[in-house]
Amino acid sequence: MDILLRTGLKQQAIYILDTVVNTDTLHITPAAGMLVTNLAKLGFGVTEDLLHTLNHTSPAYQATILETFREVMGVNTNWTPLIKDWQVPTNESFIDHFITFFTNTFKGRGTKLQCGHIIPENTFQLERYNGCPYCGTPFEFGELENIGQGSKLRVLKRWNDELAAGYMEDLLTSKTALDATQMESLKALLYIFPLPAVKIGMKETLVAVVDVLIEKDEADKAGKLFTTPTDILRYLWYKHTGFLQLVKPGTIIKRKEKNQRQIHPDIYPTVQAVSAEAALKLKYNRREGLMAARWLNSLEMDVTAMCEIMHPQRNMWVRFIRALRLPEFSKRDGFGKLRELLDRFYRQDYTVWQGQVDHYRLRYDAANTLQLLQQRPGLFARSLFANMLWFGPEEVVAAFGNITHKVPARLLLTLQMYAAYYFDKSTTRAVKPLGGVNKSIPANRQLNIYDDEQVKQMQQAVTDLCISAMKKRFAAVPVAAKSIYIAPELYKIPLSIGDRSEQVQDLPGALMGTRFKVEGDKIILFMQWGKGLPAQHLDMDLSCRIAYENHTDTCSFSYLKTTGCIHSGDIRSIPHKVGTAEYIEIDIPVLAKAGAQYVTFTCNAFSQGAIAMNLVLGWMNSKHPITVSKKGVAYDPSCVDHMVRITGGLTKGLVFGVLDVAAREIIWLEMAFDGQIIQDLSTANVRAILKKLDSKLSIGQLLQAKAEAQHLQPAAETEADEVYNMQWALNTAAVTQLLID
Repeated sequence: MDILLRTGLKQQAIYILDTVVNTDTLHITPAAGMLVTNLAKLGFGVTEDLLHTLNHTSPAYQATILETFREVMGVNTNWTPLIKDWQVPTNESFIDHFITFFTNTFKGRGTKLQCGHIIPENTFQLERYNGCPYCGTPFEFGELENIGQGSKLRVLKRWNDELAAGYMEDLLTSKTALDATQMESLKALLYIFPLPAVKIGMKETLVAVVDVLIEKDEADKAGKLFTTPTDILRYLWYKHTGFLQLVKPGTIIKRKEKNQRQIHPDIYPTVQAVSAEAALKLKYNRREGLMAARWLNSLEMDVTAMCEIMHPQRNMWVRFIRALRLPEFSKRDGFGKLRELLDRFYRQDYTVWQGQVDHYRLRYDAANTLQLLQQRPGLFARSLFANMLWFGPEEVVAAFGNITHKVPARLLLTLQMYAAYYFDKSTTRAVKPLGGVNKSIPANRQLNIYDDEQVKQMQQAVTDLCISAMKKRFAAVPVAAKSIYIAPELYKIPLSIGDRSEQVQDLPGALMGTRFKVEGDKIILFMQWGKGLPAQHLDMDLSCRIAYENHTDTCSFSYLKTTGCIHSGDIRSIPHKVGTAEYIEIDIPVLAKAGAQYVTFTCNAFSQGAIAMNLVLGWMNSKHPITVSKKGVAYDPSCVDHMVRITGGLTKGLVFGVLDVAAREIIWLEMAFDGQIIQDLSTANVRAILKKLDSKLSIGQLLQAKAEAQHLQPAAETEADEVYNMQWALNTAAVTQLLID
């Protein structure tokens, strides 16, 4: 039940059993009224229908609802920072730390704290701290005192088994890759509901389904879902590393080695972890090997095609074949196909399609190259821009136009969105290699071969081709509707194509590029980590980078106060089980007066390794000023605008939002970067990814194209035949059904 409540919350709803029927709408029980009151303190409201339905649930279930919401919002965790009343600067300096260092080194006089450090007189004002100002170890903890200050409520609706099962189907059939939040929801629902007879939309989704089926002891059923050897490799790699994409072993090793690097040797002892290379070594028992052998042997694909598909990951396959003992199983009766596959794969007795393409392309043979590319529309789409520059736009666009009806809609829209972004000689493009961090790269040098007018024509040719193809698809769909309503907010929400979040959003999710309006003059960033862990050195840093026209400024553990920003103090060790927190208050009018343009929100792991699991990041925003308690606790769940939870990965530094000072809007984005401190963040990378997000097509624009193709007239929400509002857009997987293939 707890799983369904958490999953429902991500859809801005409360799960209630179908057996609960609303039979009395006149009286509200005291227990139901108290639940609604407590939910309002957490920043949630309920619809009238949900209110009366809650009235017929048991007090025990109402208590479960409240406890689940309190846990998600972190009410029972520790939110006390290092500095009391941290909005007033302590004026601590490098000299204070320097004197304290020598006092502890030579055992001088002063006040000895619980952590063992001696604080000499006339250095830190100890009455202003909840812990040790020298080593950042907290001693005092405060309760949440100010709850319910938020100026708006998230209105929840009712969720039941039918809606939950429908949501699961939307996730399974989603035509874009699921983000971490959707994947967590899908796996939770698959344990509760049976797998429906639908076509799974993405290979990564298929891997998650197979994983759940195998855990439910349905390996034979799972094996029937595989159609290519790469599907099997994806599953095996996911179980070994947790990555749904085929991130190369070398990439993982390099990332982990970088995460272990320190600016200076850490004075605190760290747990000796297994080396990255050793952790990637493969080891399987015979039962697992036989299961994989049966999967490969039962694939319906031709052996030659199987070998060709396996070739790009040849090195990985060699390791897996050896670890799974596939040569041994291939000698058994009934495994003839596996035996032939291994024989031809090791002898390389097959032709690789990509090798043929490269052969003709390097010889500037456009006819044969394009003929081969037309055989695989998806790969043609992914290489369209580069081939237009290589062979010239006319011939390539004409060849691509012949097969646009075979290209997945997500690829067509991606081409349309990024055409202007790619065909720009002056742009710096944001890219993210598989398993890597965001990087900025210069424009393709071949653009310089063409003049500005030719480049502009290339942009327009791609746009016209893709929009025309999408309108034809919309027009081919029979509709009975005559009118349509498109919520204005949908024109500000980008389509979920290309950029996926790797971290979980426990509140109703937002797509990367979504803009949150700031209601008041101040926002407060928050970070909480260490819940459930024993006391130890675990140093996570909350920081922000302020970009002006000609320079940048920073607010972090080393600069607790700067123009328009103030930090709550640097905590470097976590207390036992309850976790700890850091804050940054950002004053928008002060920044605007100083000429600031953007403020980038970041988190870094200063300790060795990646950002801590279950660390929570976000920001608070309210029309009314947010009160900070005497102990410095600023967190109020009702003021939380957006919140993300780190669930793993290789991330050392993470950008989780950008404040546009002039527009008073916060742009939600997720951008990983290498580095122990915020100074390692490149502002050029941030600007590049913002430009990339700005080029994305919005949900509203796609709906407008649908309306034009199907001759739907705009109408009011209450009168329209087809209604597309914010409530509909919450289910981003359902939104992808607009991508008609």
